[in-house]
Amino acid sequence: MANYRDQGIVLRSYKLGETDRILHLLTQGRGKVRAVARGVRRPGSRFGGRLEAFSHVDLQLYEGRNLDTITQADLLAPHARIRTDYAASAAASLMAEVVDHVAQEGERDHAVFLLLRSGLQALDAGPFDPSIFVDGFLLRLASAVGFHVFTDACAVCRTPGAHVFLSVKAGGALCADCAPTGTRAVDRAVIEAVALLARPGEWTALPGLARDQPAARATAASYARAFTEHHLDRRFRAYDAVPRP
Repeated sequence: MANYRDQGIVLRSYKLGETDRILHLLTQGRGKVRAVARGVRRPGSRFGGRLEAFSHVDLQLYEGRNLDTITQADLLAPHARIRTDYAASAAASLMAEVVDHVAQEGERDHAVFLLLRSGLQALDAGPFDPSIFVDGFLLRLASAVGFHVFTDACAVCRTPGAHVFLSVKAGGALCADCAPTGTRAVDRAVIEAVALLARPGEWTALPGLARDQPAARATAASYARAFTEHHLDRRFRAYDAVPRP
């Protein structure tokens, strides 16, 4: 057992006893950490306001057998604006729920940490339609943990091309030879929308997709949810709470 420092993002918390909270944190160096914040619910707590949901914090912790203990917390990015807007808060809650599901305790995953941080930054900027960032986040997170969606090549035989059959189970676009009977064919604009949603770092382009191609975006969003829930083997409850145009 020892003291250590790390950066973390608060995924969720719940009450413990009269004044404490248990937090699930995604840390930069140790993956998911479960830690207790002693006295955080007491009036005048020295760092209670720094451990709100979605906050990015610099932490000092004491390693315990079952739960670590937070002994110091300094805000790096409070993301307070997210918590004051229902749509942004619902979107952030879904991001946190999915990350809490895939992140493992004691297993560092820098790509997932950076993805969550950038997703929260996108929401904190006050977008008109936060749900478009959810759609992109789902596919990018799935890719980060090993489930990549194929859009420029067949997901089965890897033949390049502008294929128009789209499969959740197979993992993306399929050529005519690999598409089983009954596989859905979609407009190529839908495949391109899925590709944009899944493309790392393309946050600023997403509002344009929502604005200019609403029909393709709606189909791509449905696909993003189905793909992620299928491959991560979980139905995400927070998805239905995210407002959509």
